[in-house]
Order: sequence, then structure tokens, then C-alpha cells
Amino acid sequence: MNQLQILFENDEIRIINKPSGLAVQGGKDVKTSVDTELAIQTGEKIYPVHRLDKETAGILVTAKSPSAATKWTNLIGSKKVKKQYHAICFGKFEKTSGKFDISLIDKGVEKRAVTFYKVISSIENLCLQENPSEKFNFSLLELTLETGRMHQIRKHLAQNKTPILADDKYGDFKLNKLIKKELGIKKMMLLAKILVVNSPEDKKNIAPDGKIEIPYPEYFLQALEKLDLSH
Repeated sequence: MNQLQILFENDEIRIINKPSGLAVQGGKDVKTSVDTELAIQTGEKIYPVHRLDKETAGILVTAKSPSAATKWTNLIGSKKVKKQYHAICFGKFEKTSGKFDISLIDKGVEKRAVTFYKVISSIENLCLQENPSEKFNFSLLELTLETGRMHQIRKHLAQNKTPILADDKYGDFKLNKLIKKELGIKKMMLLAKILVVNSPEDKKNIAPDGKIEIPYPEYFLQALEKLDLSH
């Protein structure tokens, strides 16, 4: 596979741009993963700091040592490092911003889960060729996690009946099949787009404003254009 893009590196961490379809850690039936591929690329052992689903692309923090991994895991847990996601969803939202405060089962235990959302753009009554009489709504969202439960964004949006496009686990199977056939949208439309470091001692090392942001990958851009959400 192609080399992983390193967005930032210092003595403690490497921040990379993880492509969709690549698992973060190896395991049973996992042929390639970030920890193995980045270790080959850099010649050093990799310690993932947080997780991204295999089908979620975007910014991922990896550490160079167990102590650095612990430090950065704690920074993310204490909200001194915040992650911001963008997602393309089916449906529309009554409010331009808000939050989901719905408990989720995480590792067998029910835990509080909070996700903040903001509507970046939306399109209503879009016709697809398969059924011209049926109209569809789509939204591009900015999402920020207050808590970090497994599959939190995907679950919250699915529960809201605004599932992420091409989410094969929590999404709408019928609609996913339709957009794949009509629009060629096959990859899950969820991206870890922005990382903001608010810890003063670490912020200055990342960027002047402590912010790292990646552009949309090509497949995401194509989906935005096809759905007229790119304005």
C-alpha cells in the first residue's frame, strides 16, 4: 500500500491521515493496519492513542512510546485535545445546531454519550433516477464528541433517523444500495477532519493555533458535488 501521510511529528507522537478501509490495529482476519504499516514505514514500534473505525478516514494520533500514548490518551480524555468530524447524512435537521444526549451500550455497559452537531449545508427534495417521484434530503454535518463511546457518532445519527451514507453497520441498507447504484457512493461518509490541541505546552508544537486540519479526500468531495452539498 502507499505510505501513510504524516501530518505532524515530534519526539512523542506522529499524527497521520488514515485512509478509509484501513484498521488502526492488527488482529484476527486483519491483513493490514496502521500499527503494522506505520511501523514498517518508520522502523519504529507504534502505539495508537485513540481509535478510528476501519471505514472512518482522517486524523489519527499515534505515539512513539507507552508513556507518550498514556499522556495523549489522557489529553484527549480531559478535552485538552478535541476531535472534530464531518459526515454526510440522509435526512434533514430542524435546528442548524444541537446535540444528541443519548446513553449507549459500550463494552456491555450503558454509558452517557453526548455528540454536538452543526449543519454545514443541506439539500432537500433531491430526485434520483431510480424513482423520480421520490425525493431525498441530505445534510453535511460538523460533529464534536463530548464523550468517546464506541461508534458513538454512527449510532447517534442512526438513532436520529439521519444515518451516515454508506454506513453498512448502522445505516439504512435500502438507501445505501440506492446511492451506491445511482451515485457510486461506496465508502462511509465520515471523516475525522480537525484536531485542536488546547494544552498550552503542547499547542505551540502542533501549530500556532494548535489546530491540524485535512482537506476532504477525493471520494468525499465527489459525494458532496453529486449531492450539491459543496457550496
